[in-house]
Amino acid sequence: MDIVKEVRDFVEKECKKPTSKYGSEPFEFHFKPVVKYAVKMAGELGADKEVVEIAAWLHDIGSIIEGRGKHHLEGAKIAESKLKELGYPKAKIELVKRCILSHRGSEKVKPKTLEEKIIAEADIMSNFENIGGIFKAAFIFEGLNQEEAKKSVRKKLQNKYHQLNFEESKKEVKPKYEAAMLLLK
Repeated sequence: MDIVKEVRDFVEKECKKPTSKYGSEPFEFHFKPVVKYAVKMAGELGADKEVVEIAAWLHDIGSIIEGRGKHHLEGAKIAESKLKELGYPKAKIELVKRCILSHRGSEKVKPKTLEEKIIAEADIMSNFENIGGIFKAAFIFEGLNQEEAKKSVRKKLQNKYHQLNFEESKKEVKPKYEAAMLLLK
């Protein structure tokens, strides 16, 4: 069994359900970029690539199934249940759960392991792949008008850029960051 494929398929299926809190778009526009960045960093930095890839697919599953609130807590529970069902080793399940629990910068839970740091970093980097999604959230979920949304998105991207910890990450997203700052003046 290909555990990564099973997890990917599970996340895609949950995103496509009518009960998905954000519809199917996060699969394409958030999960895939997070996985792309996470796998690349895992290879470059020598992290456990399988744990990183699985955690990247599952990091926001709580948001899809339960909503944004404490999605890192719900996501860790959902991940544990799904990975147990798939027969994944308990020690690796714990690593995946820690990645999910510590990926949210707003919770001030500092990632400790390299794998945790990679998931948090990839999640931040994905914002620069999906500025349209940040605007969508500002309009639909926050009820902002265009001027308010523009200011909100600019501030969010500034905050995200400054949360990056790896120099390579900053270097990779810097052109997108600078373009966004220019357009959102």
